[in-house]
Amino acid sequence: MNKLRNLTYLIVLISVSTAVQGQNRKWTLRECVEMALENNISIKQNINNIKSNEQDVKAAKGEFLPSLGASLSQSANFGSAELFSGNFVDRQFFSTNGSLSLNQTVFNGFRTLNGFKQSQLNLERNEFELRRLQDDVALNVANAYLSVLFNMENLETAKSQYGFSQTQLVRVQNLVESGVQPLSNLYDAQANLSGDLQSLTVAQNNHKIALLTLAQLIQVPAEGFDVEVIQVEDPSPSILYDDVNPIIQYALNNRNEIKIANKNLEIADINIKLSKAGFMPTISLGYGFNTGANFSNLSEDSSFFQQINDNKGHGLNLNVNIPIFSKFRNQTAFTKSKIQKDNAELELDKAKLDLEASVQRAFTDAQAALRSYQASTASVEARELSFSNAQERYAIGALNSFELEQSRLALINAKALLINAKYDFIFKTQVLDFFLGKAIFE
Repeated sequence: MNKLRNLTYLIVLISVSTAVQGQNRKWTLRECVEMALENNISIKQNINNIKSNEQDVKAAKGEFLPSLGASLSQSANFGSAELFSGNFVDRQFFSTNGSLSLNQTVFNGFRTLNGFKQSQLNLERNEFELRRLQDDVALNVANAYLSVLFNMENLETAKSQYGFSQTQLVRVQNLVESGVQPLSNLYDAQANLSGDLQSLTVAQNNHKIALLTLAQLIQVPAEGFDVEVIQVEDPSPSILYDDVNPIIQYALNNRNEIKIANKNLEIADINIKLSKAGFMPTISLGYGFNTGANFSNLSEDSSFFQQINDNKGHGLNLNVNIPIFSKFRNQTAFTKSKIQKDNAELELDKAKLDLEASVQRAFTDAQAALRSYQASTASVEARELSFSNAQERYAIGALNSFELEQSRLALINAKALLINAKYDFIFKTQVLDFFLGKAIFE
C-alpha cells in the first residue's frame, strides 16, 4: 500500500512539474511559425482541397481505361396459360439471364487527355496556393512576434522612467525637507511619478495585448503564454539592399502569386481544348456477352448449366457519334473559354504589376524607415545631452521643475520614437527578405 501511495505521489508530482514547465515555456519565433502553420484553418482547408485534387487526378487517369459491367436477372411467372384454344393450365415459368459488357472510348476529341492534364494543373495550382498561404501566415506571425518584442522594450523603458521618477521624488523630498527647494517641487515630482505610473500601466497593457494577439494567431492558450526574447541589435544600414531590381526579378520568377497566375493561364488553355472537343466525333468500341436459362413446369428443359452453355452469345459494336447541331452549346462554350483565357492573361499581368508595386513600396518603406531610425538615433543622443545639462542646471537652481520635466518628457518621447523606428526598419527589411524567398524565422 505504501509503495502504491508513493507511486501516486510521484505521478502527481511529475504532472504538476510538467504543467508548470508548460506554463513557463517561452516560444521561439520558429515554434510560433510552425504552430501557426499547423493550426491555421485556411491552410487546413487548402490541404483538403489538395487531397480532393489528388482524387480528381486518380479519376482522370481512370478515364483512359475501359469500363466493365455485369448484370444478372432472375424472374418468375405464375398463373394460368392457354396452351390450346379453351385449354388453360397452371403454368410456372422461371428465367435466369446474365450479361457482361466492356466499353472503350477510342476517340473523343482528346477530351480524356486534356481532362487529365486539367486535373494535374488544378493540383499544382492549389499546391502553389498552399505555399502562398503559408508565406502569408509566417509573415503575419513574424510581425506579431516583433510587436511583442517592441512592446517589451517599451515596457522596459517605462519601468526605467518610473524608477527614475521614484528616485527623483526621494531626492526632491530630501531637498524640500532641508529647505533648499520649495514644497511645490515636491508636488511636481509626485505628479511626475503618477504620470510615469500611468505610462507604465499602458505599456504593461500593450505588452499583454501583443502577447494575446500572437497567441490567438498561432491558436494556443493565452494563459501563461510568453515568447523567447531575441536580442535585437541596433540595425545597421548595411542590411538594406542597394538595388530593388534584383529583388523584383527574383520575385517575378519565384513568388507563388505569379506561379498561381501562370497555372490559371495554363488551365484556361486546356479549357479551350476541352471546348473544341465538342465539335469532334466520338468513337467507342464495345463487347458484350450474354446467356440465360429458362424453366417451366409444362416442359422438359435441359439442365441449368446445359442451357447456360447452349444460350451463350457474343456481340461487338462500334459507335460513332458526330455532332451536327448542338443548339449553339459547343460554339458558346468555345467562345467563353477564349474569354476566360483573356481574363487569365490579364490576371497574370495584374499579378506581376501588383507584385512589382509591392516590392517597390517595401523597398521605399525600408529606405524611409532607415532614415527615420538614423534621425531618431541622433535625436536621442541630443536629448540625452540636453537632459543631462538640464539636471545640472536644476541642481544649481538655474532651472525649475517644470522645465526639467519638459526636458525629460522630450527624452522619453525620443526614446519611444527610436524603439518604434528600430523595429519598423527591421520588419521592413524582413519583408524584402521575404520577397527573396528567405525563411522568415532565420
